[in-house]
Amino acid sequence: MNIKTIQFEKSNDMHTAQYMIQQALGFVYQAALRAAAELKIADHLEKEAKTVEQLATETKTEAKILKRILRVLASRKIFKCLDDSRFTLTPEASFLLSDHPYSLRQAILWLTDKTFWLPSAEFAQSAHGKHMFEEIFGTTYFEYWEKNDQPDGFDEGQASLSKIENEFIIQHYDFPKNAIIADIAGGLGNLLLTVLQRNPTLNGILFDQEHVLAKNILHELNDDSRWTIQAGSFFEACPEADIYLLKYITHDWEDSKLIKIFKTIRRAMKPTSKLLILDCIIPLDNEPHFGKELDLICMSAFHDGGEHTEAEFKELFLRAGLKINQVISTNSHISIIETVPA
Repeated sequence: MNIKTIQFEKSNDMHTAQYMIQQALGFVYQAALRAAAELKIADHLEKEAKTVEQLATETKTEAKILKRILRVLASRKIFKCLDDSRFTLTPEASFLLSDHPYSLRQAILWLTDKTFWLPSAEFAQSAHGKHMFEEIFGTTYFEYWEKNDQPDGFDEGQASLSKIENEFIIQHYDFPKNAIIADIAGGLGNLLLTVLQRNPTLNGILFDQEHVLAKNILHELNDDSRWTIQAGSFFEACPEADIYLLKYITHDWEDSKLIKIFKTIRRAMKPTSKLLILDCIIPLDNEPHFGKELDLICMSAFHDGGEHTEAEFKELFLRAGLKINQVISTNSHISIIETVPA
């Protein structure tokens, strides 16, 4: 483009320039969203609309500052300003309610945490090969959260995000009857719990590190005979099962370690076993996609980790003795990649 041809009296050029400015200010929206989640604004608006002065009193904040924060969110459909000072919930803001069955409040607090925010501000340094998370925090991402996990932190944030994602998965995959399901690195067990609740003939194994398993929620199934927990490392050995679940694990590791994980599971698989990769597949287009953004989030935390295209997944599976049987869209950002022994 010849920049001399740009004429700002033309509306298209003005709109393009304004668009670029708005992109640069995108971080302000995330900061405002985090503030609303921290202050539990949605909870205070659950029963009725309130003035900003009422909200300020209930949240022990300054009304003038709070109004400015909510005004930005209202411009993005997160809350609605009814007049100059009264705010109410919107369908979007209802997902910030603490008691919403699919509340995203803790997920938003996790995704806007400084552990993502600070390294993301240094993407240019990442492009030069620096591992910015370790430079900033002096440890790896997982080691940091093992030592610093807290309410509204890593475990709760992932669980919050997973609850709604798991619904898409359950609705789009038919699990075989009487099978044993192993959720590898399954965290607190949210996905496995949902699978077992919806499929009464299945039994499950939750496989993760011992300190994670100590906080599992599988007792909510109200049938302890249908599940067990097993501590271990997916780099060393995995339990035998009919169906293996691997959700949001592939983006945490660089390729050589990811292949090692796949090989560990492959050794444990029976000839009829299946491994389900539950993750984003990056599309080959220029359209916005959650996976493209999550890919950068992973880069900020793990540097060499990230999302994959379908072709990249195929190559990784081939090197681990696996092959894709089918790819299932869930009408969300998550896909189900069903793999079998090659």
